[in-house]
Amino acid sequence: MSGPAVIEPEGNTSAGSNPGHKWWHKWFRTPGELRELGVVGINMRNARFLLPNNPRSLYDLVDNKLRTKALAVEHGMTVAETYGVILTPHDANIVEKMLGGNEAFVIKPTRGSGGKGIMVIDKKVGKNFIKPSGAEVTPGDLKNHVSNILAGLFSLGGKRDYALIEYRVQPLELLTALSFQGAPDIRVVMLHGYPVMAMLRASTKESDGRSNLHQGALGIGIDIATGMSVRAIHHGRVLHKHPDLGVELVGVQIPDWDTILRMSVTCQEMTGLGYLGVDIMIDKDMGPLMIEVNARPGLAIQMANGIGLMKRLEPVVAQHRKNPTADLETKIAFSKKHFRAKLPGKVC
Repeated sequence: MSGPAVIEPEGNTSAGSNPGHKWWHKWFRTPGELRELGVVGINMRNARFLLPNNPRSLYDLVDNKLRTKALAVEHGMTVAETYGVILTPHDANIVEKMLGGNEAFVIKPTRGSGGKGIMVIDKKVGKNFIKPSGAEVTPGDLKNHVSNILAGLFSLGGKRDYALIEYRVQPLELLTALSFQGAPDIRVVMLHGYPVMAMLRASTKESDGRSNLHQGALGIGIDIATGMSVRAIHHGRVLHKHPDLGVELVGVQIPDWDTILRMSVTCQEMTGLGYLGVDIMIDKDMGPLMIEVNARPGLAIQMANGIGLMKRLEPVVAQHRKNPTADLETKIAFSKKHFRAKLPGKVC
């Protein structure tokens, strides 16, 4: 198996100023150079991994968060408690009744994508609700947001949707220390049930408490073998400390890592999708929670880990051909052995 392709974003130093600088100090590269480095683009992802392995008939199992949660519970996984589902504009008038006294909660579209339409509420003060950023949300604001969800403003294809109200995860202090106000989550990308790459997504002041990298959140690469953070990026540039909090991002050990890997493999088994991303959060009381499954996981995870996805997907394709009936533990053992990263010193 060929050696890993390390990816670095462009820095402030020009490519010509140091003969040791490689391709990543240029903005544009040829397709051949990208292939050599194992970088997977959207077209390659779709043609080689997504379309051949993800039958359209299975998409609703993950595009509909209610179905995904029900499947996860059937397979013994822990999920965030559902407080209520808003189906009609009339239901938007009884949101507070659905909460049953819970002041911290999350409202999200059942068919949303990319984090769009998710509203996180930390508490209630008087008649208004408070976001993690401290911004106030009036009952009218809440109703309008729910109405927008029902109208399909945030859903895949703009189709009418439902609004899901669920438990607001209370993350471990170890992880909240890495994130500005928002709760960080873990993304694991899978092929044929083999974990190939993982990252922690942590929010910044710029991302307004959201964990979406395109909105300014951090991508923190995680070693598949150990669960330790190995690298961090912000807008494609490598950094070692949180831009707002000043805390070290590399060398952090993610708790319950083996449980997270098992949950990820189980998500592949329960959906039947060959290529997918699994999002997991770690609650301080309940441990790892399955949040959602994505049939079209993004590609920024390559930058977060500093390695092209192809360098990990191709060995899995070969292994799957050799042993198509491998069980969960065998798949995890293979990934740990072949995708181990060079570890930094542990900081916490």
